[in-house]
Amino acid sequence: MKAIIIEAFGGAEQLKLKEVDKPKLKPDRLLVEVYATSVNPIDIKRRKGSFGGSLPMIVGNDVAGRVIEVGADVKGFEIGDRVMANGTKTYAEVVSVRPDRTVKLSETIPFEEAAAIPLTGQTAYEAIVTRGQVKSGQRVLIHAGSGGVGTLAVQIAKVQGAWVASTASGSNQELLESLGVDRPVNYEEEAFEEVLEDIDLVFNTIGGKVLEKSLSLIKNKGRLLSIAGDPSELVDTKIYDAHYFSMKPTKEALEQLHEWLVEEKLKPIISEVYPFSEAAVQDAHKNSEDGHVRGKLIIKMKD
Repeated sequence: MKAIIIEAFGGAEQLKLKEVDKPKLKPDRLLVEVYATSVNPIDIKRRKGSFGGSLPMIVGNDVAGRVIEVGADVKGFEIGDRVMANGTKTYAEVVSVRPDRTVKLSETIPFEEAAAIPLTGQTAYEAIVTRGQVKSGQRVLIHAGSGGVGTLAVQIAKVQGAWVASTASGSNQELLESLGVDRPVNYEEEAFEEVLEDIDLVFNTIGGKVLEKSLSLIKNKGRLLSIAGDPSELVDTKIYDAHYFSMKPTKEALEQLHEWLVEEKLKPIISEVYPFSEAAVQDAHKNSEDGHVRGKLIIKMKD
């Protein structure tokens, strides 16, 4: 099978299209033919060697495709099933996935949209629903609401009935409004910490000064959850309800996200779809590194 592999850590030019062996089927796994995957910031970090690891390496976390083999111990899936899953080594034509991180995919959902959901969707779900426990009427601030995680977090918060504020550049204000944001904040013209108050949950996806400034909005009242920067390095988390987290995939979250997709309560924003070629995947990584990507970048393997 074909896969995009990294033989040396470094720039986007290290992504090479090669022939590699197909994964072997384990009794407790599914083999899935990948129709689409996506580019996430963690892919860039892995390519650069931020987490180390042995080479050659295949990166990627999102899977949308069809089951081609079912392990002897797996129940509930059949060959031919359309699926959406959290995986690893997904820049490849075939991947091995865990059934407890896989859901059947409705015929109404395109593979490209499904590929935009697992990692970023579950990160947003964990922040807003699992950890944030957002309820109707609460006030939520989501930083970088035009990004991959942010666009989904905004929609999930609205599904939960929250009043939502979100930050983005001036060129993305219309996008925020289209997602249902109640108070778009143009960070090029406004200081969010000066124009917002009484926030129940801040979801930080940026870090740096943004994380530090966000703490003023939760003093004596709200909660801050961060995936970019650890607030415990800035404040005493015994006093401030402020925490860093790293997403843990669950079938429950993936099933709920799928249900919202089918009900059209959730729709991923896809800025560009790239073919599965060496040059195109390199371009996708360069685009991701440039920052300010709207929603998600998708790699399409096949129709």
